[in-house]
Amino acid sequence: MNRINTLFQIKYPIIQGGMIWNSGWRLASAVSNAGGLGLIGSGSMYPDVLAEHISKCKKATNKPFGVNVPLMYPAIESHMENIIRLGVKIVFTSAGSPKTWTEILQKEGIQVVHVVSSVKFALKSQEAGVDAVVAEGFEAGGHNGREETTTLSLIPDVAHHIDIPLLAAGGITTGSQMLAAMILGADGVQIGTRFAATHEASSHDLFKEQIVLAKEGTTQLTLKELAPVRLIKNEFWQKIQDAYQNGATIEDLQALLGRGRAKKGMFEGDLVEGELEIGQGAALIHEIKSAQQVVDDLIMEFNSALKQIPASF
Repeated sequence: MNRINTLFQIKYPIIQGGMIWNSGWRLASAVSNAGGLGLIGSGSMYPDVLAEHISKCKKATNKPFGVNVPLMYPAIESHMENIIRLGVKIVFTSAGSPKTWTEILQKEGIQVVHVVSSVKFALKSQEAGVDAVVAEGFEAGGHNGREETTTLSLIPDVAHHIDIPLLAAGGITTGSQMLAAMILGADGVQIGTRFAATHEASSHDLFKEQIVLAKEGTTQLTLKELAPVRLIKNEFWQKIQDAYQNGATIEDLQALLGRGRAKKGMFEGDLVEGELEIGQGAALIHEIKSAQQVVDDLIMEFNSALKQIPASF
């Protein structure tokens, strides 16, 4: 057992990304039951909805699971109150300072993992006392780092600078990529896009079909002036590009984005006007599968790739 298996008491060092509009209790419990660590994505939930998902997840699995909490969430205190009250033992935080909640949560017996996109913030997270970090490369879907550092470069650099367990994220879709990340210094992986294209994901079937149809170059990181986000190139994405061409200000971009774009795209299936957030790894996905099958495939591919590494060159 490696450090991630030991830390979370899970069979495989595979963490499912806590993606907004994708990661409800069905997906989280299915991944945990399959031997990984499922995460409920609280960023798209009102506090009472999160409480409902936590309760249902506890009934659906007796294995460890956690909650992903973007620290910029407006009702953050209510989310954390529910997490503590309902006995969640693992919290992944992102989009904010790890100092704010780490000590509070750990005093309640909760393990804290923070998501970063650079060595600088990995070190700040370690200094804040987190139990582990996720280093997420530029290839990842959804909100991303401004540095545009790829996973291949980011993971060994972060591994060189920190002592606590490290999870690799960003573009990891297959077992061979999982092996590569661990050879680079990661103790395990966090995977979002591959789990978004599962039967248990709470996103709309039309969105899942778009993931399967995605090719190289289908996505692009944009809206850096607001919060960098990787999107599938659809009509809404094109409106963003047109706005840039016309010299749009930050206020113009905010007005264009409006509210509820991610829900419209991923949850309601509006492929024209919605935000379709997904990673570059979508090009490697050709089928919607069960979460159990995804985990099984990852382990099979990992072991197969491991056997192909020659003993010497």
